[in-house]
Amino acid sequence: MTHFNDTSSPVQLLATRRSGKARDMATPGPDAVQLRAILATAIRVPDHGKLAPWRFVIVGDDQRAALSAVMEAAYRAETPDAGRLALDAVRGFALEAPALVIILSKPDPASHIPLWEQELSAGAATMQLLNAAHAQGFVANWLTGWAAYSPGVQAAVAQPGERIAGFIFIGTAAKPLEERPRPDYDTVVRQWHPLASTPKT
Repeated sequence: MTHFNDTSSPVQLLATRRSGKARDMATPGPDAVQLRAILATAIRVPDHGKLAPWRFVIVGDDQRAALSAVMEAAYRAETPDAGRLALDAVRGFALEAPALVIILSKPDPASHIPLWEQELSAGAATMQLLNAAHAQGFVANWLTGWAAYSPGVQAAVAQPGERIAGFIFIGTAAKPLEERPRPDYDTVVRQWHPLASTPKT
């Protein structure tokens, strides 16, 4: 049986890394000192041009209900015929897990660094945040879904030029973690070989 998020060594942590479902998290979550350490670690990622093309928005316990209300209002505006179950899910999203951090991609279009590389750096920062949370003994979950692409939610949490890269939930696993299907090594890894030269005529 796999021991997930094994902190016995850095290699073991990476080899056994497993997200926990936000809806299956319980207290405790990270305190202010731990969360600061997690985010400080997330900042240490590849960043071509030293642009820091990402931002972190901490949604405090006292603001979770307000974010939930914003999401519900945005969903109702964008989906007028929304049913009860969908609305319940939207309301509950921002309230899951003890801690919530929103990751924003903030590329600089004036920079000579390709936007694609800046966006990749935001993804790297998000992954680093997950690893840092797991290293602290918590589980974390990177979610996007409807809310990440909603203009209404975007306007409430992001500044001009920023886009939501994900919602990161952090807490303690309330249920045992289970493995998910992983790709077979040989289907995603190949050795490069130079193309055969074209015969001269």
